[in-house]
Amino acid sequence: MKMTFHKLVIGASMAIGVSAIATVPAQAGTLTGATIGGTAASDYLVYDVSGNSTVLLPNTQTNVQKVLDGNAANPTGNVELRASSEQSGFDFSKNTTLAGQIGDKSITLSSLTATDWFSTGSGLSTSYGANNFANTWFNQFYDAAGLASNESAIKLALNLPSFTPSSFIRQQAFNAFYGIGGFQRSSDPNISYVNQNDTTGDIKIGLAGHYNLKDYYAPLLGSFGNFLKDGFQASEVVKVTYNGKTDFRYSFSATQSGLSNNSGPGADGKSHSGNYEITIQGIPPTAVPEPSVMLGLLGVAGVFATQRKLKKASI
Repeated sequence: MKMTFHKLVIGASMAIGVSAIATVPAQAGTLTGATIGGTAASDYLVYDVSGNSTVLLPNTQTNVQKVLDGNAANPTGNVELRASSEQSGFDFSKNTTLAGQIGDKSITLSSLTATDWFSTGSGLSTSYGANNFANTWFNQFYDAAGLASNESAIKLALNLPSFTPSSFIRQQAFNAFYGIGGFQRSSDPNISYVNQNDTTGDIKIGLAGHYNLKDYYAPLLGSFGNFLKDGFQASEVVKVTYNGKTDFRYSFSATQSGLSNNSGPGADGKSHSGNYEITIQGIPPTAVPEPSVMLGLLGVAGVFATQRKLKKASI
């Protein structure tokens, strides 16, 4: 009877210990040690949130870290890299970076330069049809904007023959986009958060932008602006360097952020209304057991020690 009681105690203790191990929730890590750098390290803006509006904060390291604590369900402030991209005289050879630690790895997010967009591997080309990132991205942008489905109407508006090939229309749109500084305008990402799922390793990056980009581009693109799809979406592009690999990342699908830039300097009532989330495959950080897990393991170890003593006592 005594041994039965002891077995029950041991069983219950082991169950508690194992339960403590099994119920540890998956954690989500955020970017830490955020720093601003690059060849144009002072060209950035920091936005926080006041009510439903994003508002400018002073450019300090503390504020940069402060505003990066959101997620897709609740995007908050953001850090705009290479903020002067829409100004005349913009130097497209320089970049601004946001770097930090995610999990136990370094990550760097950067604005884009002319070399990033127009390099063909043997020089720079700003022509439509060149083998570079600008052409790859712009063709996707063209389709997302609804221009591909409106080419018949575009031909009529431009007094072009009906047999004009699609490639010619795309070339004209590319040239128009380049002419308004469209590639520069797409090179200044607003980073709102950088989070990692500690179990899968997935890294989620939030880019604040316009929920309806037609509002922004229609007044700029002349004849092409009239044929943009209502509510079309496109994020700015961010250059991501992580674990020795560099990629250009962007999205053509946004969720409503519940925010807009409604007050303070530069407010336009439309910026930051969309949240574009991109995902990169990260490396899960090295697991560190929770205190409750350690207690559970110690409890199990203690149970086995007690069991050995009971066996010796019963001999």
